[in-house]
Amino acid sequence: MSKELLDALNLLEQEKDISKDTLLEAIENSLIKACENHFGKADNVKVTIDPKTCDFEVYAEKEVVEDVEDPVLQISLEDAHQIDKHYAVGDIVRIEIQSKEFGRIATQNAKNVILQKIREEERKSLFNQYYAKEKEVVTGIVQRYQGKNVSINLGKCDAILNESEQVKGEVFQPTERIKVYILEVKNTTKGPRIMVSRTHPELVKRLFESEVAEVKDGIVEIKGLAREPGSRTKMAVWSNDPDVDPVGACVGLNGARVNAIVEELRGEKIDIICWDENPAVLIENALSPAKVICVIADEDEKTAQVIVPDYQLSLAIGKVGQNARLAARLTGFKIDIKSETQARESGLLEEIGLDNVTEEYECYEEYESYDEEPYDEDTYDDGEYGDDFDEEEEYAGGSDEDEYEEEEICEDGPDGAYDSSLDEDEDHQ
Repeated sequence: MSKELLDALNLLEQEKDISKDTLLEAIENSLIKACENHFGKADNVKVTIDPKTCDFEVYAEKEVVEDVEDPVLQISLEDAHQIDKHYAVGDIVRIEIQSKEFGRIATQNAKNVILQKIREEERKSLFNQYYAKEKEVVTGIVQRYQGKNVSINLGKCDAILNESEQVKGEVFQPTERIKVYILEVKNTTKGPRIMVSRTHPELVKRLFESEVAEVKDGIVEIKGLAREPGSRTKMAVWSNDPDVDPVGACVGLNGARVNAIVEELRGEKIDIICWDENPAVLIENALSPAKVICVIADEDEKTAQVIVPDYQLSLAIGKVGQNARLAARLTGFKIDIKSETQARESGLLEEIGLDNVTEEYECYEEYESYDEEPYDEDTYDDGEYGDDFDEEEEYAGGSDEDEYEEEEICEDGPDGAYDSSLDEDEDHQ
């Protein structure tokens, strides 16, 4: 019986990740509970278990008296002498209890105590296991839809992907494998309750850590990240090794690394730029793939004025202001974008000493022949954008077709910038 018990405890320890000591403690408590049900009380009952062999002994400690008033706690001197003639009044006698003599109810109660302890320890073990993975990315299998929420199996328990944490337009099929970001793990009476997300910006960061060895090793750091789930992400990276190109490390050979992440995010575009301590340079990089003439940044006020060529204005702003909005979130600056003509008319170019500066751009002649909708100053509202920008506002020249054609004409952004949307036509290293 002891060997069978030992084998059972070893199996439970492996499958449920419950320590043998905890299980032995549960067995000890169950035997005491059984004695309490069988005898009415168990104040004097002791249990000893050998953890190596699982041999156990149950005994009751009784006091030797002349006249027995409580047979559960006391034993007569005559009965004590039958065990050992050296006992005297006041001594404590250990009487062995045969657990096989317990009734059905006592046995059932002992069994329930053990099962309850196993369930509690199993829930505790699961909670600790997934609590350690909080703020990490895990792979799960889609189980079913619960209303608008999705149940995802993470292995030993299920997680809930709420509607608010789902990317608009994403539809999952049962048994489909997806990566999710663990937001929170709560301990409940029914086991751990795990909340996951597909929209959190940290999801992109963790995916790059798992896909790019340089990021995982700390050679390349992700300094900032701004994301509009399902549409576009801008990410600023920095290299601690002068011999390692941070953008190239994240993009990979022929875009292999970034494309793997784009595929996992169902086609979400990813712009990777170089981080710079100079806020003006950082803002210029953040507005890629648009070219910039000048950036005037105020670090105290966290504002910046950006001047771009006339033909780059709609590209700098982006579709429904997305490019400017993401750049503002990434840099933490409120960005005011003006075209060269606007800046000259307002006297800004003269103020900063660029009124006589003319610069030729590679794609200018091509742009002249491009039939774009005219720029409307009222529509752009002076080109000022921040985190409170209205996403529903439409811009002249901001249609999908126009934007993509402009990107093809001026696809070389600022130095050290990468736009994954350009990979649709050709691979970039």
